[in-house]
Amino acid sequence: MSWIDATDLAALPAPARAELARLQPMHLPRGTDLFHPGDRAEGFPVVIHGRIEVFLIGPSGRDILLYAVEPGQTCVQTTLGLLGGEPYGGEAIAMRDSAVVMIPRGLFLRLMDEAAQFREFVFRAFAERMQSTVHVLEKVAFLRVEARLAQALLDLAEDGIVHATQAELASRIGSAREVVSRRLDTLARRGWLTRDRGQVRLSDLDALRNLAETGGLA
Repeated sequence: MSWIDATDLAALPAPARAELARLQPMHLPRGTDLFHPGDRAEGFPVVIHGRIEVFLIGPSGRDILLYAVEPGQTCVQTTLGLLGGEPYGGEAIAMRDSAVVMIPRGLFLRLMDEAAQFREFVFRAFAERMQSTVHVLEKVAFLRVEARLAQALLDLAEDGIVHATQAELASRIGSAREVVSRRLDTLARRGWLTRDRGQVRLSDLDALRNLAETGGLA
């Protein structure tokens, strides 16, 4: 089975499918950088498996998670780069072992001209990524740090354990490592979690869910 069959590109006309089917997935080990600020988009990536996270990096070096690209999805910054000629403004990192098919720039632009189904796929993915970016901005602007942190912990937990550093949590919620450290201390004193190097064990999931939903500590 071709990688195309696992994506919305399966509805493309046969000639376009045949061209795309000749492209081979690239395997990206966890921690691999896909692009950096200032790079130019040379192709259109489609994630086959794994997870790519895209971060915006500020002048101070602090970063914030803009969105994640998961199987069958694409990257809005790449779309902007290929259609508008803008360099990347963020950084993309494989957060798990991943496989990505890179559609070359020339083929991408030709399919945008010739295949209505391909254009629909690209613009639908663009709209979804933009919506997720708006949600990030809304959370940073309107939700307190404690609520954002609680939601991040719940999202990342596997069997009640979060394997993430304070810096990684800070990046995910748009805050500073020092702020995350203080908030974790507060939650630990309440008995909602315990901390260890590089991981957090969640002790009271109901309390954390309530915090994430209500927006702040009582």
